[in-house]
Amino acid sequence: MFGALLGASCTTETETKEASMVKAPIAKKVPYEITTHGDTRIDNYYWMRDMERKDPEIIAHLEAENAYTKAEMAHTEALQAELFEELKGRIKEDDASVPFFYDGYYYYNRFEKGLEYPIYCRKKGSMEAEEEIILPVNELAKDHSYYQVGGNAISTNNTLLAFSEDTLSRRVYTLRFKDLNTGEFLDDRIEGTTGGVTWANDNKTVFYTTKDPVTLRAYKIYKHVLGTPQSEDVEVYHETDETFNVGVGKTKSKEWLIIHSGATVSDEYRILRADTPEGEWQVFQERERDLEYGISHYNGSFYVLTNKDGATNFKLMKTPENQTEKTNWEELIPHRDDVLLEGIDVFESFLVLSEKSNAQSKLRVMKWDGSDDHYIAFDEEAYDVASSTNPQFDTETLRFSYTSMTTPPSVFEYNMETKERELLKEKEVLGGFDKANYVAERIWVTARDGAKVPMSLVRHKDTKPSKETPLLLYGYGSYGITVDPGFSPSRLSLLNRGFIFCITHIRGSQMLGRPWYEDGKMLNKLNTFTDFIDCAEHLVEASYTSPDHLYAMGGSAGGLLMGTVMNMRPDLWNGVIAAVPFVDVVTTMLDESIPLTTGEFDEWGNPKNEEYYHYIKSYSPYDNIEEKDYPSTLVTTGLHDSQVQYWEPAKWVALLREKKTDNNKLLFHINMEYGHSGASGRFEVYKEIALEYAFLLDLEGHVNPSH
Repeated sequence: MFGALLGASCTTETETKEASMVKAPIAKKVPYEITTHGDTRIDNYYWMRDMERKDPEIIAHLEAENAYTKAEMAHTEALQAELFEELKGRIKEDDASVPFFYDGYYYYNRFEKGLEYPIYCRKKGSMEAEEEIILPVNELAKDHSYYQVGGNAISTNNTLLAFSEDTLSRRVYTLRFKDLNTGEFLDDRIEGTTGGVTWANDNKTVFYTTKDPVTLRAYKIYKHVLGTPQSEDVEVYHETDETFNVGVGKTKSKEWLIIHSGATVSDEYRILRADTPEGEWQVFQERERDLEYGISHYNGSFYVLTNKDGATNFKLMKTPENQTEKTNWEELIPHRDDVLLEGIDVFESFLVLSEKSNAQSKLRVMKWDGSDDHYIAFDEEAYDVASSTNPQFDTETLRFSYTSMTTPPSVFEYNMETKERELLKEKEVLGGFDKANYVAERIWVTARDGAKVPMSLVRHKDTKPSKETPLLLYGYGSYGITVDPGFSPSRLSLLNRGFIFCITHIRGSQMLGRPWYEDGKMLNKLNTFTDFIDCAEHLVEASYTSPDHLYAMGGSAGGLLMGTVMNMRPDLWNGVIAAVPFVDVVTTMLDESIPLTTGEFDEWGNPKNEEYYHYIKSYSPYDNIEEKDYPSTLVTTGLHDSQVQYWEPAKWVALLREKKTDNNKLLFHINMEYGHSGASGRFEVYKEIALEYAFLLDLEGHVNPSH
């Protein structure tokens, strides 16, 4: 395998000649002046912005970047093909999800060999019953280069399916409907939605959310009656505050419809009896800045998860359904400084809490009568556990998912009374995978300000940490999103070639509770970047790797992380992969016409405020590029990305190419058909991963034999 890998990576004379004929695209410079708070920035690549994505000059430039990347990576094409087959070969092609029981039916989805998309199915009453295909996604996708099913929901009487589809990869969905009795699709089509759909209990009325066509902010809730045109749909709520997004749903009890308006630091709910879709929505608790809450309903009461009265890590309260204002909330689970209360599952006899403490996810099971209160125990130190699909109240069984960096995703059923658990399924990984061949560990790093930062690391048991060992360091660190230490079958292709993989649980996530997030946002954002650097330096000092073999990777806000640490410590990395990177922070946050900007002010700050302007500018990757050596870099994006617009990485690459003083690789791959999430099919995505891995392996030059 070692020889085959090196052979695949060797550059032939022909390939070298072909690559030399393709030059790195040099973008034209058109000075564009932006003056804010008396500070003037000259952006020579502002011209690359095109909201319509039709400008022929811009399209030609992006295609030239793709051609250059293809030429520069031509000598790895055999390796990419090998990796693709290897990645694909770990998938059990005729796989199926674990069925769950809901309203008299067992629901599941399955894949068939050779097909890209799932098939949604159900069986009535028993898994021995005849299968009913409710959504044949492969058939729906056959005429589209990109196809993604968003939300789907079954009517209360189990006869109608509402689902949404995105055929452009901009996360703007069309709602469609299917009669499950006849198998026919209805004529109703609702355009421009967020993808979610909620049935009222009359089996003919649905509620949905639409996006602002310019900013893509979820901002209006509509009511649709089957058989009527979208033009007759009734607007039931319009969220006018541009820092809030809105959505609609239904409680697990099926008794209440809910509208949620949410910003980074504030929530507001409206409720309506699901039996009366023509009724008036009532405010649950009006919005207040810094008051966050979420609601669940059971047996005449609402359960409120909230940070009320300084409960930074959240607490659980309860209130009658006819007295929902916060003055009526009564405390059930108090706030704890060292435990983040992430969510709850309510059952008839049990309450299940999803918590995080000491950088570990935990499930706590409590009996309402107070006779038992226990945690479900797990053996590994670094893992991810979460409550799964639990639609029934009257049950002693909790279904949860479990994974670790050495354990594939698993589904368990747990008897909350007897404490017995049953493994229903561990995702099968083909290709000779044996979890005993891999070693995971949790490492704690002391950051420069004394904070203790956890990292999760995995390697093949035969890979020994050393100055010569390649290591890929992954990070995100924004929005309170926690990247838990889970399993990746794709990652095995690096681990089997001698790489160590490490996740940094840096500030900006909630790995150590809500304060960990607060300490990595707004005017504390620099902690995210210095944490990542401090983790990297620790790995070097502890001889896990060295700068000649250390690689960094992150996407979206993690791409911002990549751009910033490249500016701050370019000498620390041999290579960097920045996926759909948010790198032009100042300019984007100053432009409220760009999709999703306004909802970000409580994450980064509003640069129209002078203090925030200068703080954001101090780390914004695009604004801090200098004439110096940078590590080899692969940047990826999608032309139709709705989260991070394509021109941010395009401008960043252009300026890097202008300023950098090294001869290291700078490659830009733009998928001209996809958006923020990449390819939609289960196999197509592996072509993108194969490119990334080939980039790393090529930079490494020599790797250990496949184990």
